[in-house]
Amino acid sequence: MPKIEVNEKLFFKLLGKTYDYHTLEDRLTCAKAELDEQPDASLPESDRIIKIELNDTNRPDLWSTAGIARQLRLHYQGLSAEKTKYKDFFSQPGMTRDAAHRIIKVDPRLKDIRPYMSAFVISGKPIDEPMLLDIIQTQEKLCWNYGRKRRSISMGIYRSSAISWPVQYTAVDPDTTSFVPLGCDAPMTCRQILTDHPKGKEYGWILKDKQLFPLLIDAKKEVLSMAPIINSATLGAVQVGDSDLLVEMTGTDMPTLTLATSIVACDFADAGYTILPCKIEHPYDTGFGNEITTPYYFQESTTTTVGDINRLLGVDLSINEIITALDKMGCSTKITGEQITVSPPEYRNDFLHGVDIIEDVMMGREISSFPAERPCEFTIGRLSPVTIFSRKAKSLMVGLGYQEMIFNYLGSRKDYIERMNIAGTEEENKVIEISNPMTENFQFVRPSILASLLAAESPSGNAVYPHRIFEIGKVAYLCQEENTGTRTRQQLGFLTASSDANFNEAASQVASLLYYLDHEYEVKDSTDPRFIPGRQAFILVNGKKVGIFGEIHPQVLENWTIGMPCVAAELDLEELM
Repeated sequence: MPKIEVNEKLFFKLLGKTYDYHTLEDRLTCAKAELDEQPDASLPESDRIIKIELNDTNRPDLWSTAGIARQLRLHYQGLSAEKTKYKDFFSQPGMTRDAAHRIIKVDPRLKDIRPYMSAFVISGKPIDEPMLLDIIQTQEKLCWNYGRKRRSISMGIYRSSAISWPVQYTAVDPDTTSFVPLGCDAPMTCRQILTDHPKGKEYGWILKDKQLFPLLIDAKKEVLSMAPIINSATLGAVQVGDSDLLVEMTGTDMPTLTLATSIVACDFADAGYTILPCKIEHPYDTGFGNEITTPYYFQESTTTTVGDINRLLGVDLSINEIITALDKMGCSTKITGEQITVSPPEYRNDFLHGVDIIEDVMMGREISSFPAERPCEFTIGRLSPVTIFSRKAKSLMVGLGYQEMIFNYLGSRKDYIERMNIAGTEEENKVIEISNPMTENFQFVRPSILASLLAAESPSGNAVYPHRIFEIGKVAYLCQEENTGTRTRQQLGFLTASSDANFNEAASQVASLLYYLDHEYEVKDSTDPRFIPGRQAFILVNGKKVGIFGEIHPQVLENWTIGMPCVAAELDLEELM
């Protein structure tokens, strides 16, 4: 879970109140946070650092001093005190703020490199040291956690007063373009930065395979930065005392980028700075149009009903009590009969379902406000039928000489789609993608067990063959027949890796398994891209497809760097019950 360090003096100044640490720990629950470490009380207030651990990873707006202070302040005062605080500098569909001369033009060649950009300027007062340190922390937390180690979000800050507008976000030849990067005193080519500069070594993997590199330059061709790697040592060297700063973000996903920009802009506004929007001219569609003035409000409203709220929370709240609770979480509400429509604040985009509204009602009222109740029903624990059947199948697989494995249910596009040879097929369209993942390694829900088995086999080339592994676990995929739009199934997958692994061996193992599970079956030719054509088959029970087996396609084996032939099978245990 994310942890942040906040300067005590800055934090209580933004909060507008001073709490003792016991009270602060109690107040932090409204942000699903807790006090991780108290500062040394013997230090001056300006030097004390409070460490806070956040237990909610879908609220990146809380990963800063201003963000956590905002939530505590809202919970104490309610939304009415800050309802129009950010409206003056946010654009939205149908309404654009004046960006005057603050224009950034995007090179069309960046579409397949690092296509999107957002920016704004802050003005009004110089940056002090606590604020500068908090900016750096916010930048690192957002770009590392929410921005997937800068792949989908990177952030740069520059001295706006020294910039000549308009600014160009362009693509350049990395071998012939050079500038002085931050922390150096001599020019380096963009390619050289990836190999010789500490930040290039850390983040160079994002650009290393690109023919052209992104570069941010002003009207006088002065370099601001090479996104997402490093700022220049001139315009990008922000220090204590600087004012009128340009804040820009580049990335690969426009909604994620726009939300991160909104979060940082609201943080600066809370700290007393004036936010001046910038106009970004993309030569291609961003999803929000070609020209977008940021910060930009793009969030959609979510609805639920009073009845659903009270049913799920087990209480009987009035409409006014619900509105008050949502106000304390920063949400605007509209009431239509029993229906409640909630519009998230500018810095949040974590409402995916009506249940998210209900959670905010609970947090707004505080969990401690709900009376403790004893369970009113008596139940006897037992194994579900699918668990009993799965245990039987597990015993059979162990008896057949297979070793059980246990894997995560979340993974990456590379593992579940690209390496499995299903990119561009109908099967890819069934894979469930998480809309707000914290990392690309946990972005998709696995649609099959086979990818997990191959991931285990990939690093096992030095172990004595044959390798026989299996897993019984959940898979999920999109299915319009279900109320939720998805279907979750209990499946069995097994894999054999050996020099003589072939279709007949897989067929033999399937025959043994289904015999002891008391099922007669048929086989039918299949055309699954994960298997070799002509050496694979569907498994049919009572005319219904319940699984597949065959020899793994050489391309799939190459994708996983597996040098030994493999056969595998996957069966739907719920269909076999």
